[in-house]
Amino acid sequence: MMHTTKRFVSRMTRQTLALVLAGGRGSRLHDLTKWRAKPAVPFGGKFRIIDFPLSNCVNSGISQVGVITQYKSHSLMRHIQRGWGFLRGEFGEFVELLPAQQRIETSWYEGTANAVLQNLDIIRSHNPEYVLILAGDHVYKMDYGTMLAAHVEQEADVTIGCIEVPLEEASAFGVMSVDDNLQITEFEEKPKDPKPMPGAPGKALASMGIYVFNSKTLFEELTKDHDLSSSSHDFGKDIIPSVIKRLRVCAFPFRDPVSNKVAYWRDVGTIDSLWQANMELIDVSPELNLYDLDWPIWTYQEQLPPAKFIFNDADRCGTAVDSMLAGGCIVSGAKVKHSLLFSQVHVHSYSTVEDSVVFPDVEIGRHCEIRSALIDRGCRIPEGTRIGFDRQQDEARFHVSPKGIILVTPEMLGQDYPHGL
Repeated sequence: MMHTTKRFVSRMTRQTLALVLAGGRGSRLHDLTKWRAKPAVPFGGKFRIIDFPLSNCVNSGISQVGVITQYKSHSLMRHIQRGWGFLRGEFGEFVELLPAQQRIETSWYEGTANAVLQNLDIIRSHNPEYVLILAGDHVYKMDYGTMLAAHVEQEADVTIGCIEVPLEEASAFGVMSVDDNLQITEFEEKPKDPKPMPGAPGKALASMGIYVFNSKTLFEELTKDHDLSSSSHDFGKDIIPSVIKRLRVCAFPFRDPVSNKVAYWRDVGTIDSLWQANMELIDVSPELNLYDLDWPIWTYQEQLPPAKFIFNDADRCGTAVDSMLAGGCIVSGAKVKHSLLFSQVHVHSYSTVEDSVVFPDVEIGRHCEIRSALIDRGCRIPEGTRIGFDRQQDEARFHVSPKGIILVTPEMLGQDYPHGL
């Protein structure tokens, strides 16, 4: 019998502790993660990537959340402290920071499973029935309550969130095979030759890095894995392939609850994918709806004035077309076309910004031409700069992605990084 009533799901979420793995280095983002963790990278005009899994937790009714941090986590921790302090501790609600503390071992986190293991005493102190393990570096909206309900209904020991991906992209993920009851029969982490789904030769079933464990199962498996000298202590490489041979491990296909089609989910782990996911938000009807009041994305934001457009002369008119601009932006006699500007970006007169993503606190001088760029926080673009028009010149000064997106950071411009990346 299916027990999908709201009361049943609410009971599941109250008995769940979520752990967000947010310690990743994110090396494929190059200089964007030189001084910040990948989950702290800005996204969508006013958010950071970490806001999406955290918002999913709160909107799903899961109000006990631990964020496991390690790599260059200062800006990430400060963002969470500022933006996620609205939960009420007296009601048992919290978003708790769990930096590497060498609580169990005299070493830093050595893998995703080891990161959870080293916080086992804290996890046990909350006495959860279920532990939801999430990646802190993906962009999507998902009701975890439905996944928890499926986990209980299927009497699973472990449930893995999964999504269909093109076969040519599947080697970047954990790929699984399932039977008719969605029990996982095979799992391979980042295979060189991924297996297609039955009846869908161009697609593979990929892990989203979302796991629901019965807490007792999690504690036992982490302890077993810890004792194996041959293990890399990673969920995808070690824990999951091990448990599917012995336990009931089920898949939870992530689909849109309205259309039942494959839902929106983005791994924004490269310069190209990060730029593309931001640019998709400008579309007339984007797949990721940030205007959805039923599933808001929460974040910390400064109190800023509205965006402002000034001057209306023939050759000096402040305009923005097919674009999104956050609070505090000033477009002063310049043109912004098909671009996304984060907060407090100032574009000076006679400049053009096109097909670009501009992070907060950027100043673009007069007579600049910028195209197909991703500009990091705090950059001061000198007057007369041209970016995106001469590949050879761009490669000499900046990082150019495989698809031709130009990453510009303060260091590349000979400038200091701003405080609070």
